[in-house]
Amino acid sequence: MTEPLSEAEVEALRAFDTPTICNALEVVVPERRALGFTTETLICPFPQRQPVVGYARTSLYRAMEPARHHKEQARQARLDYYRYVASGPGPTIAIVQDVDSRLGFGCFWGEVNTAIHKGLGCLGLVTNGGVRDLDAIAPDFQVLCGKVTPSHAHGHTVGFGCEVDVFGMIVRSGDLVHADRHGAVVIPHDAVEKIPAAVDLLARRERVIIEASKQPGFSIERLRQAFKEQEDIH
Repeated sequence: MTEPLSEAEVEALRAFDTPTICNALEVVVPERRALGFTTETLICPFPQRQPVVGYARTSLYRAMEPARHHKEQARQARLDYYRYVASGPGPTIAIVQDVDSRLGFGCFWGEVNTAIHKGLGCLGLVTNGGVRDLDAIAPDFQVLCGKVTPSHAHGHTVGFGCEVDVFGMIVRSGDLVHADRHGAVVIPHDAVEKIPAAVDLLARRERVIIEASKQPGFSIERLRQAFKEQEDIH
């Protein structure tokens, strides 16, 4: 089993936004350049909240049709799901695929459920489904969702600990996920220690272009020169 990240490693990743993490992964694991991240626009009701980094707690959800469990079975199934959320290394992020439609149907996420998840060590949520109670979402709990909707409908979890697909991002239980207002990405565990150096390299290369573009008389010729200067930065 892979050792969980240290608190310092988690904080180092949180210092970057998700696009920067994606840029770094293009350098560190170039074979993942076109996979492992959300590919559609999600709603982020709290764009000012900081990036979150955590281990995926995956689940499947639906709300169009009632659950086929009796009341006691439904309660036990829900407790089993929460037990799964609380298990294993943390911090965690809930990654939820609503299977009813592309943007889901009902709503599992609001004041109560974000409070429960936060209390169990979960930092945020990425789902193609719905969220409600925006004024009462748990403090600092980051949210990326497919839509805002008012009703539970027949909402219930139909599976957890499984592989899910949220807007093109394939996630398995325990995957390391980075998310912010731009979207989310899965970070291969063995790439973590290489990311800060890759971010530094890319920042130094980008700085050449940005600084050149701010100078008086910036031209295509100067841009060509800046591109060449970039290639010399290692």
